[in-house]
Amino acid sequence: MKLLSEIDVSQKRVFLRADLDVPIEEFAVDPSKTRLASGGSSQFTEATRLQNLRPTVDYLFENGADKVIIGGHLDRPKGFDPALSTKQLLEPLERILGQEIVFSSQLKSSVNREPTTDNHIVLLENLRFWPGEVKNDQTFAQQLAKLADVYINEAFGNCHRSHSSMVALPALLPHAAGLHLEKEIEELTGILKDPKKPFVAIVGGAKIETKLPLVENLAKIADLVLVGGELPIEIRQKNMKLKENVLVAQLTEDGKDINQESIDAFIQKIKTAQTIVWNGPLGLFEEGYKK
Repeated sequence: MKLLSEIDVSQKRVFLRADLDVPIEEFAVDPSKTRLASGGSSQFTEATRLQNLRPTVDYLFENGADKVIIGGHLDRPKGFDPALSTKQLLEPLERILGQEIVFSSQLKSSVNREPTTDNHIVLLENLRFWPGEVKNDQTFAQQLAKLADVYINEAFGNCHRSHSSMVALPALLPHAAGLHLEKEIEELTGILKDPKKPFVAIVGGAKIETKLPLVENLAKIADLVLVGGELPIEIRQKNMKLKENVLVAQLTEDGKDINQESIDAFIQKIKTAQTIVWNGPLGLFEEGYKK
C-alpha cells in the first residue's frame, strides 16, 4: 500500500476508513437531531482512536482535498440499531478535528449534495448496518466507491478483517495508508524484525477465529505468549494444542477475567520482558477496574 505522501488528494473526495469502534456506555440518541438527546449521555472511555484521525485529516485539507468522507463501524449490530449509530460520534469528532461535520445516514449520491463548507467533512452511518459490509460484498463496495475519488486507510485495528470497506473498496480506488496507520506499521515491523529479548506477547479478546492465528504466529518469534480474555475457554473446550511457549490463563468462576493465580504468573513473566506486544483485553474491561 502506498503512503499518504505518495498519492494525489488535491481537489479529490477522500474516503477515510476510520477506526470508530470506541467504547461507549449509557447513551441515547435523538434520530431527528445531529446531537445527543437531552435525556441521554455518551461516555467515550477511550477517544484515542478518534484523536488519531486528526493528523491525517489536517494533511488532506492542507494538500487540497475537496471533501473527507469518514466511514467506520461501531460494535457488531444486527441490522439498523439506533444505539449503535455513528451519529453520536459527531460532537466528539467535531471537537477533536476542529471542524464542522455533516452526518449522512445514506450512502447514495446525497452525500455529495450536502451543504458544503470550505473544509467539508461527512460522517457516514455505521457501515455494519448494511449486510454487504461484513460480507465483503462487491456491489456494496461499488456503492461506497461512488462517493469518493481516493481511499485512505486509518483503521489499523480492522486491517485483519475481510470486510467491504477494508478489502473490496480500496481495490476500486487509488488508495494509501493514513499517517497513523503508517506509523503503526513502521513500529510493529521494527519490533517484530529485531525485538529486544526476552520478547513477551500478550493476546486477549474473544475472537478465536482471528486471535488463534495471531497466537500461533507470535509463538514462532516471541519467547513467551500469554493468552487471556475469552480465548482460554474455547482453547480448552476444543482441546487445542499450542506450542510450549504459550501460557494460557485460568479464568475466574464467572469467566469474566483471568484469575489471581494467572495474574501473578503473568506479572512475573512480564517483569522479565524487554519487548512486549499486547493485543486485546484480558478481562471484562467494559466494567473498568472494579474487583
